[in-house]
Amino acid sequence: MTLALYARRARHRVVDDLDAAVARDPAAASRFDLALNSPGLHAVWAYRLAHRMWLRGGAWKPAARLLMTAVRSVTGVEIHPAAVIGRRFFIDHGMGVVIGETAEVGDDVMIYHGVTLGGRSLEKVKRHPTVGSRVTIGAGARVLGPVYIGDDAQIGANSVVVKDVPAGAIATGVPATIRFPQGREDPYEAMFRDPALWI
Repeated sequence: MTLALYARRARHRVVDDLDAAVARDPAAASRFDLALNSPGLHAVWAYRLAHRMWLRGGAWKPAARLLMTAVRSVTGVEIHPAAVIGRRFFIDHGMGVVIGETAEVGDDVMIYHGVTLGGRSLEKVKRHPTVGSRVTIGAGARVLGPVYIGDDAQIGANSVVVKDVPAGAIATGVPATIRFPQGREDPYEAMFRDPALWI
């Protein structure tokens, strides 16, 4: 890949991330405002660079880890460079987010502060969650182990998820219980109808 092509793709990714953030953050004044002031975006952009470094292997792996350690100290977001994260990923507020080494995250996912995509095993296996596309994970939620979160699922704030969540389902509580929205319920409106999505 030529340097010009890489730069064009990187710019497109940055604009995609900014547009996703503007669409999901009602406090966003502009792309420029978010580019300067969103620690979640800063962490995601640094992760994208670190992930490319990680994939190169060799001496690039410790450099990628070092980069993400520095980013954690500045943003409060810890993303392992080996994690696989899709497009238009947005972390609102950022602080306290942890995404483990074998985590996989689809496209158009939004997570809030304090979310952990963590492991439950010390074995060198797939030990972190796989999150589908268009998933929302509320503040303080813990998704632990090699569980699968289906597309369009919602995880309520402060929930603890240790089992798979089917596509389109809502998981709330400790441990999380799963239910399905009534009809074609708007996810944002569901949070007003069911306060468990907030807490």
